[in-house]
Amino acid sequence: MAGSRFVASSQSLMRPLVPAMWKGQEDCRPPSPHAIISLMRVWVLFTTFSVIGLALWAADQALVPPVPAVPSDEPTRILVDVTRVDMLFTVTDKKGRFITDLGKTDFDVIESKKPQLIQEFTAESDLPLRLAILVDTSNSIRDRFKFEQEAAVEFINSVVHAGADKAMIVSFDSSAELVSDLIDDTEKLDGAVRGLRPGGGTAFYDAIFFACRDKLQQDQPRHKFRRAMVIVTDGEDNESRYTRDQALEMAQKADVVIYAISTNISHNDTDGDKVLRYLTQETGGRTFFPFKVEDLAQSFENIANELRHQYNISYRPEPLKTDGLYHTVDLHVKGRKDLVVRARRGYYAPKM
Repeated sequence: MAGSRFVASSQSLMRPLVPAMWKGQEDCRPPSPHAIISLMRVWVLFTTFSVIGLALWAADQALVPPVPAVPSDEPTRILVDVTRVDMLFTVTDKKGRFITDLGKTDFDVIESKKPQLIQEFTAESDLPLRLAILVDTSNSIRDRFKFEQEAAVEFINSVVHAGADKAMIVSFDSSAELVSDLIDDTEKLDGAVRGLRPGGGTAFYDAIFFACRDKLQQDQPRHKFRRAMVIVTDGEDNESRYTRDQALEMAQKADVVIYAISTNISHNDTDGDKVLRYLTQETGGRTFFPFKVEDLAQSFENIANELRHQYNISYRPEPLKTDGLYHTVDLHVKGRKDLVVRARRGYYAPKM
């Protein structure tokens, strides 16, 4: 190092000076005052150079990075937060009346044929709601569109509470369009619904996929919010890039419960009606089939009642799944076959 080299060179300079000073004075006579002064000057110079050299050496040592500790033979420990599965669900009797007086010990959760330990339980969950309202604006619903708008506005005013809940409006015809982002301002949401105009094809699955992927799962942590989607459509699709099952998978990954109101008033069970039943049953929601367009408001009110009477449970799967695959879950009330539990049928485990 520079400091070490500096000290060594000062010492090498000193060695020839001292003998030369005393050359010819072998008779050991006292040195003259001039010689003493010269010797003192040399000594002061040597001492100064030595101190400076040591200081530079010390500074150089301080800049040397510490030697990393030698790793032990113990294996490295990786701490990972255990997966948490949250399930929103409702319980009714055979006549559709809500059962709201059940407790944590009344339920069984079965995954992979193994009972799971319920760690958190809430009755009539009041968690903040994140709601997507998807309105079919294709040509197929033009004759009843006005009724849909008014029923949707009434629904928004009944379920969205400022400061806690947020809703968004998505229209879909030949493509999906975000008409209003997630907000808690019911007046702006009402204006967004009333501003919708019908026309074009039907990109139904794209609308579900977009709303779940890009919006509904924004707020974290996930278990601090309820996520729901209300779809007003006949269930037909002829424009989407994504498939029905891709849309469902995205909803399941976002923990979204889907509710649907069919606009099919033909009294015949169509392929679109079957699609709506499939999506809602797989996510723990429900499909409503109003006989007349005037009954749309009652369908929205029924959904509002569902949202007000939800239970919420959380558990950590045992054994833990981190394979990124879909795992089925069975949730039921112990010993009560007379009660109906509407809950999602499974979840996608994270990939680690």
